[in-house]
Amino acid sequence: MSLPNTTIEPLSFREALGHYASGITVITSYLDGEPIGFTCQSFYSVSTSPPLVSFSVMASSASYPKIRQAGRFVVNILSGEQAGISNQFARKGTDKWHAVEWQQSPLGNPIIAGSLHWLDCKIHAEHAAGDHLIVIGEVKALSLQATAVTQPLLYFKGQYCNIATQSAV
Repeated sequence: MSLPNTTIEPLSFREALGHYASGITVITSYLDGEPIGFTCQSFYSVSTSPPLVSFSVMASSASYPKIRQAGRFVVNILSGEQAGISNQFARKGTDKWHAVEWQQSPLGNPIIAGSLHWLDCKIHAEHAAGDHLIVIGEVKALSLQATAVTQPLLYFKGQYCNIATQSAV
């Protein structure tokens, strides 16, 4: 009996994972008078005691080395109305902060106006994982915005989607 081919093609892998809906965040920091940020969908909670969260970033990221140097970051959890912000911060080589309103967090990181929630973190650990880095942050402050009617920005099968019309299970 022969074993099945276990070679995973990158495009097939990406397509399969695209069937997992995820929220969208923008990871931001501030260094040498300059706000820094990038769109990130690989974000999750790690621990409640101590409060830890994690995100993954390409090892070749131009933004992350500055965030590492700052030693801190904010996770801006985007609302359903912020697809434009997600697209803007996903681009390379552009002024990501053009026309973006923000204020400073308690740790001095940029909080993007209109975000659903934010978590202000200090870098706790970093681990190499293939072509990415797994960054763990300890949450030092957070804000829960009034969210009675606001929906999160979700990404599924290569596009933004809205759960507002879906029933809760």
